[in-house]
Order: sequence, then structure tokens, then C-alpha cells
Amino acid sequence: MIILVEDNADQRLALKLALEHARYAVRDAANGREALMLARERPPRVLITDLFMPESDGFETISAFRREYPQTRIIAVSGGGERARYDYLASAKLMGVDATLQKPFDIEKLLKTIESLA
Repeated sequence: MIILVEDNADQRLALKLALEHARYAVRDAANGREALMLARERPPRVLITDLFMPESDGFETISAFRREYPQTRIIAVSGGGERARYDYLASAKLMGVDATLQKPFDIEKLLKTIESLA
């Protein structure tokens, strides 16, 4: 099972549908708090999280999952936005994520990344 965390509702839906089309079971959340609530019901095999979100951002989410669900494989994604002067994906790697993807990315790249974590 995959938990997908993305604050942009359109992007979240598009990614969820693409992952489900590839036959993955997906639960989605708009922020890290929602993702942790979902994980407490059923810990995921993979967490895909955006880094910049309101309420509980990706860095807080990664930290919480590493602490509570160390077996979960984590993919951090970010477009950088206004913060593009700094490589936040490199910071996520230092926090122990298993993979990073720079937005925009195509679904095939995401699927290959997920497969590589198996």
C-alpha cells in the first residue's frame, strides 16, 4: 500500500489515479498530519510526499515516518517553487529518504522509482 501526500488536489488526484491504474493500492492525504493518521490505521509499504505543504510539511512527515514507521520506504518529491535556490531534495536525502524526484516528473519515472524500492 502507498500513501501519497500532496497538497495540490489536482496533482494528488492525477497521481493517485495513475498509481491505481498501475495496480497499486493508494491512500491519499493533503498533508503530513493526514498521512500519519492513515498510517496509524495501516502502515504503508511506500510513502510519497511532497516537501512543501501547509500544516505539516514533508520534512516533518519524513521525520515522523522515520521515527514511527522505519520500514516504510519514502520518496520525496518537490518542484522547489520559490525556494529553488536551495536543493531541498538533497536535504531530504540526508534525512534518510529512499529516493527523490524533481517536479515535474512523468508517471513512468515514478513507477520505476517505486519498483526499485521493492
